[in-house]
Amino acid sequence: MPVLVNGVELEDAEIERELAHHSGSPEPTRHAVVALILRHLVRAQARRLGLPDSDDEALTQALLEREVGLPEPDEASCRRHYDHHLEHFREGEWVEAEHILFQVTPRVPLDALRATAEATLAQVQADPPAFAGLAIARSNCPTGAGGGRLGRVLRGETAPEFERAIFAARHPGVLARLVETRYGLHVVRVVARCEGVQLPFDAVRQSIARALAAAARDRAWKQYASLLIGGASIEGIDLGGAETPLVQ
Repeated sequence: MPVLVNGVELEDAEIERELAHHSGSPEPTRHAVVALILRHLVRAQARRLGLPDSDDEALTQALLEREVGLPEPDEASCRRHYDHHLEHFREGEWVEAEHILFQVTPRVPLDALRATAEATLAQVQADPPAFAGLAIARSNCPTGAGGGRLGRVLRGETAPEFERAIFAARHPGVLARLVETRYGLHVVRVVARCEGVQLPFDAVRQSIARALAAAARDRAWKQYASLLIGGASIEGIDLGGAETPLVQ
């Protein structure tokens, strides 16, 4: 069934070209079609407002500034973000860790997997030197061959839930609970940590402002894209919950 945007059909060749930008998404064809719909709507709106022709990014920015408004983060909002996320503004901070991964896969019974992971956690808590041998025997991660060693981990290098757990540990040792991530269940031992140094606000103020501005733009774009879709006649696709951005 063809997809029509305000009576204009999306061409197969156009969709094919757009697909190349969405190969990593779970539904590449759908995401490509949604991106094209939004591109058509943005360009149509820009023409109605008499905006000069430009690339997609520039047109989107111009529309958001004109119709939504994109205020620059002020000193107070940057300071609040800094004060509430001090742990993200440290230099030289790292954690040396080891883990034993019990991977969640479609065919693995979760109750049995959790029971094995919990039993392994109890073993290493009672006998920490056994950690390396159990990692070699039981871990589903390639690091298991090396006794589960991850080496020094910096912020941003692991899954967020794993990062939170290891950086929250104030002292070396086996963590009291399993760490659950998108990959499975982890028995984790913190070997050492370096606190690093706290960066002063003035040193990171510009990077905070850029991050806050980017987040504000993303929120504005999602709201504006919903308004464009809601005011258009679109046939051939159900756009309920569509969140594909125009510009990746």
